[in-house]
Parts: sequence; C-alpha cells; structure tokens
Amino acid sequence: MKAITKICLTLLLSVTQVTGFNHEASAATSHTVQYGDTMWKIAMRYEVGVSEVINANPHINNPNLIYPGQRLNIPTINGVKSVEAQVVDLVNQERAKRGLHPLKENWELSRVARYKSKDMLQKNYFSHTSPTYGSPFQMMRDFGISYRTAGENIAAGQSSAQAVMNAWMNSDGHRKNILSSNYKEIGVGYAKGGSYGHYWTQMFITR
Repeated sequence: MKAITKICLTLLLSVTQVTGFNHEASAATSHTVQYGDTMWKIAMRYEVGVSEVINANPHINNPNLIYPGQRLNIPTINGVKSVEAQVVDLVNQERAKRGLHPLKENWELSRVARYKSKDMLQKNYFSHTSPTYGSPFQMMRDFGISYRTAGENIAAGQSSAQAVMNAWMNSDGHRKNILSSNYKEIGVGYAKGGSYGHYWTQMFITR
C-alpha cells in the first residue's frame, strides 16, 4: 500500500485514546552556561527535551553539575519542525473555515509525537499502541504531558504536509479529531524513512 491512514477512538475514563519520535537531531547552535542554569532550564529555553540536550553533550560527565562558562551543544531539528508547523497551519485553516478556535502548538506534545512516529519507523509497525512505550495514555504520562481529554491521528506514506492533511480530512474519524471543539492544543511529529517512507502523528489535548 502506498499510503495508509488510521485512527483509534477508544474511550477510557472519559478520555479519548492518545499516543505519540525521536528524530536524530544535529547540534546547530550552542549555549554558554550562565549562573543558575540547569539542563532543564536550558532545554525549556530552546524547546527541546532534556535527554536530547544531555545526549548532544557527551563531554559533560555529570549533567546535574554544569558551570558558568561551559559551552553546550543545543540539538535542533529545524527541517522536521518546518513540515510539522505546516501541518499545524493546515489544521488551523480547516478549523477557521468552520469558525472554530485555532489550536495552540505545544512543542512538548510535538516532541512526544515525534518519538511515536520515529518508533513506528524503527519498529516497522503502524498502530496507536507502541511496543516500546505501551498505551497512548501511558506514553503521555511518561513524557510528563498532563491532559483531561486527548486524541491522536496517525498516518504513513504521505510525502508532504498537504498530502497527509488531505488524507486525514477525507477520513471521518481523523477529520473529527482535527475539527473537534474539545481540543485546545496540538502536537505534530514527522519521521522520514522506513517501510512507508513517511510517518506522521498528530496529538490533541485539552488540559
């Protein structure tokens, strides 16, 4: 099959099922440690995961001990973020046509969605439940994402943001998530490669 789209709308404790890629990041910028900095503060500032910052800096023997003047590599995934941002824009265009509020892009949720897309690529599966991270709810909790209501769309095979949006909008279940008035935030994760060539994850939450 050239392209696949799929969605699960499993209700559990009044919460719609959710799941979530880790793209290989390249260190494209650097940060000079200032007084009071921690790995967590630096990660939040640059909107990347703490583990990604730690992995990009193997010269730091103890990530809990960093000192002013040290230089840290900050991993970036600008190309991936660009195509993910296109998906967010297309989602909000569709919502605007129907008078719905735009969804706020949540970079932490996008990070989880990237891990999910990358996991599907690496483990060669296509499912809302990850063999690596378990159930969608467990994955979000493990990544520190809190929510009251959440949902997910996944797709594989589409080579562009517009193509995957067309596929989702032509599917009742996917379209329902995209146009739901219940959601307030969105995260999008994209991974290139694997059996289908392209893997996509949309995650929606309301806190």
